[in-house]
Amino acid sequence: MAFISSGYNPDKPMENRITDIGPRKYDEFYPPVIAKNKGKWLYHEYLKPGVLVHVAESGDEVYTVRFGGGRLMRVTHTYEKSAIADKHCGGHLCFTTRANIEFMVDDEASLAPLIKDLASRKFDGGSFKFPIGGTGAGVTN
Repeated sequence: MAFISSGYNPDKPMENRITDIGPRKYDEFYPPVIAKNKGKWLYHEYLKPGVLVHVAESGDEVYTVRFGGGRLMRVTHTYEKSAIADKHCGGHLCFTTRANIEFMVDDEASLAPLIKDLASRKFDGGSFKFPIGGTGAGVTN
């Protein structure tokens, strides 16, 4: 009888049953410009190590800044990445398969402030928290 109080109906066991409790589909989380141009990218260029521009058939551009991330990260480091994404990228960031992280902005004017912000953040020992690179002639994880 404990299940009856939770809304379970033994006469109709399939009623209101949740059958898929997995994660939501990944493309729900795309930045708007990525969702709009999926599969319609013409080319990309390396502006400098860690910084790319992708150009779509529509003429839309996306600037990507990739930086190295550790495979194991503290929660505070992850919160800081999220705060940077909220501030500069509309809340979007991407984790690559090699444990790098990418921030994407859709206009060139937002690129310089993002790079400056990442370069200004250092650990107490002086090393960069968010070392930009991992593309072209750059080192990756």
